[in-house]
Amino acid sequence: MTNEKPTLTFGHLKITDHLLLGVAKEQHADGAVPYKYFHLETKAYRGWNPLADDLKAGKLDGAFILAPLAMEIFYANQNIQMILQAHKSGSIVIKNRRANIERVEDFKGKNVLIPHYLSVHHLLFDRMLRESGLEIGPGKDVILDVVAPSDIPEIIEWDEKGQVGGFIVAEPFGTQVVKAGYGDEFALSKDLWPNHPCCVVVMKKDVVEKYPDAVYEFTKSLVEAGQFTESQPDQAAQIGSKFLDQSLDVIKTVLTTPKDRVTYAELKPVIDDFEYMQTYLTTQIKAMSDKIDLEKFIDYRFAEEANAQ
Repeated sequence: MTNEKPTLTFGHLKITDHLLLGVAKEQHADGAVPYKYFHLETKAYRGWNPLADDLKAGKLDGAFILAPLAMEIFYANQNIQMILQAHKSGSIVIKNRRANIERVEDFKGKNVLIPHYLSVHHLLFDRMLRESGLEIGPGKDVILDVVAPSDIPEIIEWDEKGQVGGFIVAEPFGTQVVKAGYGDEFALSKDLWPNHPCCVVVMKKDVVEKYPDAVYEFTKSLVEAGQFTESQPDQAAQIGSKFLDQSLDVIKTVLTTPKDRVTYAELKPVIDDFEYMQTYLTTQIKAMSDKIDLEKFIDYRFAEEANAQ
């Protein structure tokens, strides 16, 4: 415990899965009710690998990050802990309008874009294909290409021959492509795995140990930001438009059409969900090196004290 008021820097991507960081920053760091125990700084990244590299290098105090990627970092050096879920659901499968995709089987012979191999997106698309009898990999039915989320819209726009069948990614990039006229919704992730986890909030273990009051204050502000976003989606969309550098129309659509496309009311970690995730990604796909001890990875204290649901 210390009386020092640290500056804590959190990495994130410009996706609606990370909207609560922007809402909390608007309400506290930049707003009328400043944080008491710390100063908040945020750093935006285009893709997952640079964020993960900075987190591993100790250049970030915490991050909003893909759960499987966070678990892999924990497996490698055990210096981070999960304190909260960032959201639930919130991703989308888009079919390229030029690729003539009407059903799952039509993805055969196509490349599909995913944001990272260590992601729930990989799990969901793999499972969807397997259920239709398709196999993923070189020389098989479908090839997956990893592309930074923010680069996906441009790739679809320039794919005049429809070689890319589509993609699965966190919003708002799917809705952006739909509104631009280059793709159509094939499925929402909430319909592939209802109420699924995806991104989580992690912090360096030494920061958690040294500044527990700051960690609790930050956690509570995220829970309150989730409640605000659920009850005031129009105001949250205005904050999100600035924080995520997206049009207001796109963000408002993501938050309201349908209402449960992405949700922020239930942020308390559900260990069974993460156990299923790591089991799938170490057996069916073998994307993760190995399973981790989730009881040591997840620190429930702050979510429980903040009355996270």
